[in-house]
Amino acid sequence: MTEPCDVLVIGAGPAGLAAARAAASHGVNVVLVDLQANPGGQIWRHDVRKSAPAAARLAVAEMRARSNLHWLPQAQVVATAPGRVLIEEAGLVREIEYGALVLATGARELLLPFPGWTLPGVSGAGALQALTKQGWPIAGKRVLLAGSGPLLLASAATLRRHGAQVLAICEQAPDAALMAFASQLWRWPGKLLQAAALRTRLAGVAYRRASWVRAAHGDERVREVEIESARGIERIACDQVAVGYGLVPNTELAAQLGCALELDGRHPRVRVDERLMTSVDGVYAAGEACGIGGVDVARVEGAMAGHAAAGADDAARALRPRRRHARAFADLLPRYFDLRDDVRKLAEPTTLVCRCEDVALAQLQGYSDARAAKLATRCGMGSCQGRICGTALTELGLLVPATRAHAARPPVFPTRLASLAAAGSYLDRSCSERTFLTESKGSV
Repeated sequence: MTEPCDVLVIGAGPAGLAAARAAASHGVNVVLVDLQANPGGQIWRHDVRKSAPAAARLAVAEMRARSNLHWLPQAQVVATAPGRVLIEEAGLVREIEYGALVLATGARELLLPFPGWTLPGVSGAGALQALTKQGWPIAGKRVLLAGSGPLLLASAATLRRHGAQVLAICEQAPDAALMAFASQLWRWPGKLLQAAALRTRLAGVAYRRASWVRAAHGDERVREVEIESARGIERIACDQVAVGYGLVPNTELAAQLGCALELDGRHPRVRVDERLMTSVDGVYAAGEACGIGGVDVARVEGAMAGHAAAGADDAARALRPRRRHARAFADLLPRYFDLRDDVRKLAEPTTLVCRCEDVALAQLQGYSDARAAKLATRCGMGSCQGRICGTALTELGLLVPATRAHAARPPVFPTRLASLAAAGSYLDRSCSERTFLTESKGSV
């Protein structure tokens, strides 16, 4: 059975919540879909020990108050077709037909391989923060964080609040870059206050500039981490290592829908115009999917996309100055937290790059195409579907990122066999329509 709606929003983080609320304010019928049980995304993820920020509570309250906004938790998109998506929810498959679509699919961590990164006790900085918020026991553990960017400070503050002993934060960016970044913050008073608050919560925690993790050591789990800095190489005993080198946009769903992508540094993002419409008519994108920007960018772009998707172009246009101001801050991040080549050269020939299928770096040398690497080595065929290893190889300069439309094939995420069976006829129909459209344009 096909269920219609005027505006479908995929992703219930700050961008998706803002988009759904803005669209619903114009009286149209809105459906908001997210894989998680609670709205808020990664940045506003439910914390068992702390209430959500006021902005998050307000956004969720307004979402629930709208009778024309239907919230679908624990639901994920399995496949797409023009004007429709196939969704798996609570073991059931449902098709939703939309008039306009807003992609608020967020971002994921950039993780780079190094010797020992597969040991138990080594994780992503954002991943450990998410686990801790959900109640994973961290109290009393000695944790070292390393990588680059503001996420390290936010993760460290969460871990400390839950009782972890944060040994140090190792930031790979040099001191001059960090000072230059800090000198720009007066233009965004909210960011300046946020940074000061984080440093206060982390009083006494060493913040080591121009230092990075070389290797993790241990037997059944990590016991020591090896740090390199201007002072040389040193070993630090620890129970947990959390490493993250920033974020990269989630673009798989946009690519499957045929939206054009463009490179933002080494990784693709969704290309949008001033209205935040993608290259596909009626499909909008907002927030991290359009380039890493943080919560302020996500909220204003979500609102713009929601207004535009509901046909309220004047309301969307009025937010453009706020968007430019927020994006200006986002543009600082790659400039001052640019990764040094040292962290791209840490993996050794025997270091596993594809953790799902146990594929080492040496097995992947010589491939620049993800599909060829997959066919020859099974790299990217595990549960992450190449999101971790493929992104890492792109950052290392070994794979060329896919930016062409329809580069991502269904299913978008690993799914149940029954859902695939249900999707079969849907996908056949989708492919037939896509072929018809292509042939009609004389491209085949």
